Amino acid sequence: MPELPFSLHYTVHGEGPAWVFLHGFLESSTMWDYLPLEDHPIQQIRIDLPGHGWSFELLDAPSIYLMALEVQRVLAHLEISSFSIVGHSMGAYVGLELSKMKGFEHLVLLNSNCWSDSDQKKQDRLRVANLVHQAKAHFIREAIPNLFSNPQKQDQVIEALIKDANCMTPEAIAFAALAMRERADFTEFVNTHPEKFTFIHGIYDRLVSVEELQQKVPNSNIHFLNCGHMAHVEAGEEVLGILIHLIKND
Repeated sequence: MPELPFSLHYTVHGEGPAWVFLHGFLESSTMWDYLPLEDHPIQQIRIDLPGHGWSFELLDAPSIYLMALEVQRVLAHLEISSFSIVGHSMGAYVGLELSKMKGFEHLVLLNSNCWSDSDQKKQDRLRVANLVHQAKAHFIREAIPNLFSNPQKQDQVIEALIKDANCMTPEAIAFAALAMRERADFTEFVNTHPEKFTFIHGIYDRLVSVEELQQKVPNSNIHFLNCGHMAHVEAGEEVLGILIHLIKND
């Protein structure tokens, strides 16, 4: 497969309507292995975002918008003119930028939101960007278990995620944290076009509260599941069922 001038690693599976799968912070495209969709008539494009997985290069500036442009270049390279997106956490932020681009059909925000960071959250992102240069392994080991509602039941998964995240450079982790810190607010856009967006959210997700989601996108299609921030692991069958329903109605 010919390389792009800037190469994001990606894989393509199956045939049918194009669905783009974008992973979250500290993850890679392998996260989607928890959601087996091979028997369903879609073309899956799984992409590693900059600094994650096998996409080792970083952009000139930390920007969710610039990440979206690189994803768009992959889609153009594959000659895909119409697409839907499933984005986990940070991946949904990239999906929101893509939602204003030509060819967009639908976005599933898996454990994510559509608004910009609060001042406190921006301070936290900056702290992370600074911390990882001195204590990357410590940050990763503290951060990943907190993504689960019951980490004691996910020991093997957590250790695998920690191992993969430790393959990232401090620069890549800081880059992603700063990109999320400066992302745009899409709340008004989502509330204007609620039919274009589906939220799948864990009631024990520590990163975004149920109350905040209900308050900010009151007219959206929201599925609340009995899990934390990693719904594809803790509630995989439910997530898969929702995605299959959307695919059948695509």
